[in-house]
Amino acid sequence: MGQNGDEPTIGQLVANASKDLSGLVRGEIELAKTELKKTAVKAGTGVGMFAAAAFLLVLVIILLSIAAAFGLTAAGLDPAIAFLIVAGVYLLIAVVLVLIGRRTLAGAKGPQRAIESSKESVEALKAIGKGDQEPALESRPEPGVPR
Repeated sequence: MGQNGDEPTIGQLVANASKDLSGLVRGEIELAKTELKKTAVKAGTGVGMFAAAAFLLVLVIILLSIAAAFGLTAAGLDPAIAFLIVAGVYLLIAVVLVLIGRRTLAGAKGPQRAIESSKESVEALKAIGKGDQEPALESRPEPGVPR
């Protein structure tokens, strides 16, 4: 209450508003923490499910490989030859994937324009630092405009 007992002073109003605002911010932070905790638990559960599915898929591939080898054996091949054929097919698939991956990585280049622009900026700053010359702003390309 104020000095005459009926209305609060401006200082009291500001103090109350500040206290209410800080309480509101603390409440919002707690709410965000609670929501993030629930989201993290759900995300962790989802990742665990994907990991379990991946493990089961590996087991399926192994079992299908064995079944394919036994199928070749049932077709009249020696079991050792049948398992070598299945292994050879997997080896061939792996080699093809390595070659495709190597070609893809060879085609990947770094940020060439950004590197060039950074070098130009360094040179311009060096020139300014030496006091030799003003950098030519007209010769610098505009950001986002291809050369």
